[in-house]
Amino acid sequence: MLELAILGFLYDAPLHGYELRKRITALTGHVKPVAESTLYPAIKRLEKAELLERATQPGSVAAPRHILTLTEEGRRELRRRLAEPAGRDITDENRWFTVLAFLRHLDAPGAQAAVLRRRLAFLEEPASFFYDYDGDQPLRAEDLDDPFRRGILTIARATSRAELAWLRATIDSLDAGGR
Repeated sequence: MLELAILGFLYDAPLHGYELRKRITALTGHVKPVAESTLYPAIKRLEKAELLERATQPGSVAAPRHILTLTEEGRRELRRRLAEPAGRDITDENRWFTVLAFLRHLDAPGAQAAVLRRRLAFLEEPASFFYDYDGDQPLRAEDLDDPFRRGILTIARATSRAELAWLRATIDSLDAGGR
């Protein structure tokens, strides 16, 4: 998820590490803030793979800054990762949001729709947070006496319905050639 976010934000514009960290934290920080000790090794791995380049520019007030720029290979790699997201990138909501944040960089509406169809198929599978004692029947909010677990299921159902409606409408729009 971190590398995808780095590639995605650098696809948008060259950035220095501090600005990149701020943007990634704004996207995913509610889940887990991005520490320098995590970000900079990821940047070095991407630089070693020749997916991004680092250039030194004079700082406006302080020391020189390293500006990170995506290479052409980095742009291709981002598009590849977006077109073929890993299974966890489809099923994990936080990873999914990272994919969605940059899916516009896939130029082909058909490729975008294919990714959305994978998420749609995942969401259409019956699932629940809670199951009966045999473990094979998902429980509905109406089945629970616990108001807190009922709340989890009620919120999840509303969120899922909203996402399903958005996915279907967006897929229809992409299939019709619109954006």
